[in-house]
Amino acid sequence: MFHKEGFKIIINTFLLCTAIAILAEYRIDHFWLQKAVHLLSVVVLVLVLQFFRNPKRNTVPNDSHIISPVDGKVVVIEEVFEKEYFKDKRLQVSIFMSPLNVHVTRYAISGSVVFSKYHPGKYLVAWHPKSSKLNERTTVVVENKTVGQILYRQIAGAVARRIVNYAKVGDEAIQGADAGFIKFGSRVDLFLPLGTKIKVQKDQIVKGGEDCIAEV
Repeated sequence: MFHKEGFKIIINTFLLCTAIAILAEYRIDHFWLQKAVHLLSVVVLVLVLQFFRNPKRNTVPNDSHIISPVDGKVVVIEEVFEKEYFKDKRLQVSIFMSPLNVHVTRYAISGSVVFSKYHPGKYLVAWHPKSSKLNERTTVVVENKTVGQILYRQIAGAVARRIVNYAKVGDEAIQGADAGFIKFGSRVDLFLPLGTKIKVQKDQIVKGGEDCIAEV
């Protein structure tokens, strides 16, 4: 199953790879060079298909759990001052996505979308300390009665060049449901209330829509 954001790229890549393979068949006489071009075309197509895969996740709804919004590795767990929306101290949990990870962003909790904003910016590598402030990004805040408000931020990186955000103010967020997409991976930051019990460790691999990041 593939994400709708990848349909156009998948079709164009398939057509391009097919055209290259056909040209190689008729224009390249050297047998091994011809086969190398064929193999390269297949590899490129497989990589693109992997980038846009959208596996079904078994989300068990729980109002006291904050689940991982994306697949990847936990790279930051720290108390920080969140200055865009809360303007106070929060617990930040950041998850880095490599190009090999699933790139779908999912809602970490159920509730109402109370804030959603896009910020144009740079394309620093996702692990750069200033990437969350300077890179292209979107900021979304979801609120429910149990957790209160949590903020998640989709951040573009050196490879990711387009962030897709479906969350609009007033929308109903359903835990585990599709909230957006970061094309070719990058990073998502979560900002949680102080006192939230963190259930993951730094460098832990997490699965979006299933693994519990924190508990109220």
